[in-house]
Amino acid sequence: MRHDIQSTRRSFLGASLAAAGGIGAAGCASTAAAPQRRSSLLTPNCKVLFQGDSITDAGRDRNHADQPNAQAALGDGYAWFAAAGLLTAAPTTGLRVWNRGVSGNKVFQLAERWQADCLALVPDVLSILIGVNDLWHAKNGEYQGTVAIYERDYDALLARTRQALPSVQIVVCEPFVLRCGAVKDTWFPEFDHYRAAARRVADRHGARWVPFQAMFDAALAYAPPAHWAGDGVHPSAAGAALMAQTWRDVVEGRATVR
Repeated sequence: MRHDIQSTRRSFLGASLAAAGGIGAAGCASTAAAPQRRSSLLTPNCKVLFQGDSITDAGRDRNHADQPNAQAALGDGYAWFAAAGLLTAAPTTGLRVWNRGVSGNKVFQLAERWQADCLALVPDVLSILIGVNDLWHAKNGEYQGTVAIYERDYDALLARTRQALPSVQIVVCEPFVLRCGAVKDTWFPEFDHYRAAARRVADRHGARWVPFQAMFDAALAYAPPAHWAGDGVHPSAAGAALMAQTWRDVVEGRATVR
């Protein structure tokens, strides 16, 4: 039984990363160069910063926000799972991990707090997952954003980051949803345009791409959408653990991607 579970896990993780290598963010065949392996972004004494909205926030305790590697400060989502895995695999390398995700954030709100919550920390590796609220809050009337505004603001944020931190390694995570809970058919195909915009921004700034939508699409062969994210947006423990493994595979260079 243990062998079967491990084989299943390897199967859908491999499928998700293969999908990312051969399929573009909007579902079109890629014409890029052949997939290749990349080196790890992590180095001794590396400072890693997770940024984003509630998916990254995941209930983190602001009272411990300045304490790297503290579980309370990292929340209980994919950032914590990823940090725990990194700190288990490399306990003596001086790795420091922070989480500064804020629930409800859209790209312009990241920009408003970027100096204090990103640039001042001077991360070596900056991971960003943002986008679902830029559409969701527009759908429910709380925000007047569009995909063009999302791409413009995201592009400006990364340009600002590159100017302030020339050597930072940027990781852009693919926005994702699963078709259950709060996610309705009316979200599509517009949400796919947000995903495509995020990919363009990542490519424009030389960021490493984490294919979360492709990962979850592949995982649906093994469990229904609600298993991974009950409301279609916020991952369950299983969804967060899967995200963390995929994030690590990409950031540490184990994944073969375009």
